[in-house]
This record gives sequence, structure tokens and C-alpha cells, in this order.
Amino acid sequence: MAQEQSSRTRRVVIFVLVSALVLGSASTFFFYAVVHSQQPESSETSTVANLVRTISSLESSNLELQRQLAALGPNSSSSSVSSGLSAQQIYADSSRSVVTVQGDQLTTTNTFFGPQSAVTTVLGSGFAANYQNLSYIITNYHVVAGDSNLTVTFPDGSAYPATVIGTDSYSDLAVLTVTGAPASEFFPLQIVSSSTLTVGQEVYAIGNPYGLSGSLTFGIISQLGRTIQDPVAGNFSVAGAIQFSAPINPGNSGGPLLNTNGQVIGITTATVSSSQGIGFAIPSSAILRDLPSLVSRGSYSGYSYLGVSTVDMNYQLAQASHTTVTYGVLVESVVAGGPAADAGVRGGTTPVVVGGSQYLVGGDIIVSVNGTKIVNQDALSTYLAQDTAAGLTVNLGVIRSGSGITIPVVLGTRPPT
Repeated sequence: MAQEQSSRTRRVVIFVLVSALVLGSASTFFFYAVVHSQQPESSETSTVANLVRTISSLESSNLELQRQLAALGPNSSSSSVSSGLSAQQIYADSSRSVVTVQGDQLTTTNTFFGPQSAVTTVLGSGFAANYQNLSYIITNYHVVAGDSNLTVTFPDGSAYPATVIGTDSYSDLAVLTVTGAPASEFFPLQIVSSSTLTVGQEVYAIGNPYGLSGSLTFGIISQLGRTIQDPVAGNFSVAGAIQFSAPINPGNSGGPLLNTNGQVIGITTATVSSSQGIGFAIPSSAILRDLPSLVSRGSYSGYSYLGVSTVDMNYQLAQASHTTVTYGVLVESVVAGGPAADAGVRGGTTPVVVGGSQYLVGGDIIVSVNGTKIVNQDALSTYLAQDTAAGLTVNLGVIRSGSGITIPVVLGTRPPT
């Protein structure tokens, strides 16, 4: 222990000396600039020579101290104080928790000879998690929706039958139990809140792209609060998604998105067709919110419902709407008998063509909810999904006929898909 403390003290001293020398070199150059401007021409040669020798000596000492610092090993560098684990350690700790989820789907194709049915194999990923001292597998709903003969294969190759016990199509989540698997197969990952994530944060994804089990990819968070379209969510968007740059492919769906501590901050769910380097994940806060209900009741029904059809405002729509408001969401229509309609929110009345697409303008423009600025549909969907619940009253800030008004709305319960 004393030897370790001595080594640590030595590293600190060397680091301080290196810093001092670097700063000393800079100070020397500054001193030279001042002296050189004030010295008479006759003493210039002598002054320059002395400064060159001094700087050369300092640089040599600096290089020698850096060599000694490097010889102490990687723990002596600035990385020793950086937070998080290495990619190698994250993979070693977490890959044993990631499983392959497989099922059979009956598909029907219309052919020249009439409808033809075939059974196709669906592959996805999942990961082990604990809830109330019991082990479960968490994956995407779209991985298991409509599947039969579900199995879960662990990293050691052992496969067991699996059963879906809870699903949430609006967040593309599913929880499975595994029959016959011993406790030794499960290495539960820790799920932490995604509420403190920031753009630029490093992330790691582990999954089974194209059946290539245990694949690790690395990237950064590109943006937060995205909404994505998923057929399993019906007419609603999956809100609050994390956009990240780690490459993922078919088969990655259901795998964990990890932070630099190896903790789950999301579950990878989709890629954008024909794109490169863009992936999405359901935020871990949705998993933490859903898990108790999915395990105990088999579903989650806490989503609020506003009952509007909207489009993002932009400069062109603002011109067509004769307004200066270029942000927010334009209400094109309201659902009859829905919460927004009952509160008096107005939809569009005049069809216009902007950029080759038709819109209904003249409706309310939602620019805030409970004082939170709403820039676009992503912001509105994410706020409703993460910060509201059915039965809650929210105050919509809207622009109507050029004037700002506030409309209280009692949110309803989202209808089934």
C-alpha cells in the first residue's frame, strides 16, 4: 500500500513539473518578446543566443520528464482520472447479459397462384434484468409480436423456451420469462434513468446483428427526444427516443444501449431505412416506468391522450398561415369528442399546398405546454409521454389569429392501437 502511495505521489510530482516547465517555456517566450523590443541592436545577438540555449534546455528537460511519466504506465496519464470503464471492460461485464431472442412468424404472400403461407424465423436481441429479486429478459415488442415457439439463447449457447408476460406497443417494449433456465444463466444489467443524458455522451450497443451474437458497437448520443414511427404503435409515434451514432442492424433490436459505466440507458429499437450511422433507442426511463406494470398486469396504460393531428411549423407554413410564428405545431384537425376538442382547441380550415404537400391552415398553433416551449412534434410527443398522465390538466399555450391564449385541457387515456 505504501509502495502504491509512493508511486502515486511520484506521478503527481512529475505531472506538476511537466506543467511548470511548459508554462515556463511560454513565459520565456513572453519575456523574450518584451526584452527584444527594448534591447539596443548591439546586444540582440547575445540575448537571442542566451534565450535559445535556455529554451533548448527546458525542452530537453520537458521531454525527459514526459518519458518518465509515460514509463509509469497508462494509469499515470490523465485517463486515470476520467470516469467510466474501457470498451473492453464494458464488453466483458455486459456481453454475458445479452441474449438472442428467436421466434417463428407465419407470413402470407399473395402470388399468381393465390395466397401462400410460410413460416419465417425472427431474430432479435434482449438482455437480463432483475425486478423484485426475479430475473427477466427485456426486448422490443416488435421482436416478439405475433411470434410462436419463442426461445432465448444465452451467450454460452444454452437455449430455453420463453414466454411473453408483458408488452407495451407504444414504447416497443416486451418482458419475457425463460422456462428451465438456471439462475446461473442470468447476469442482470443495471438500468438507470435516462433523464440526465446529454448530446455527445459516449454509448455502447451490444446485440446480435444478422444473428452475429455478442457484437459490440460504439458511438455517441446524437440527439434526444426524437419520435419514431413503428408499425406496432399504430397511429402513434414512439416518443422520447435516443438518437445515437453506434452502428446497429437487423437483429440488434432489443439489445441494451449502455453508458460508460456499463449501465442500461436505453434499448435499441430501430434504424432509419437507407441511412448510415443512425440508430434509435427507447430511453431507459420508459423501461423503469413500464416494468412494474408489465410484470404485474401484462401491459402499461398510463399514456395520456390529447386528440389532435399536427404538423411542424416552418417558415413556409407561417407564410401560408399569415403569421410570423415559425416554430411550434400547427393543429390540422382535432378528434371529435377528444380532450382537445372538448377544451375548444381549433383545427385547420383552409387547404393550402406548400412544397408539394397539402396542409390545413387556420388552426391553433401550439407553442407551449405548462410553460415549456414546444418547438416541434418531437417536443410535444416527448412532453406528453414523459411528463403527463391521463386525467391531468395541462395548459396549452397557443397562437390563434395572431394572438396568444392559454387553453386548459384535461388529458384523456390513449386508445388502444
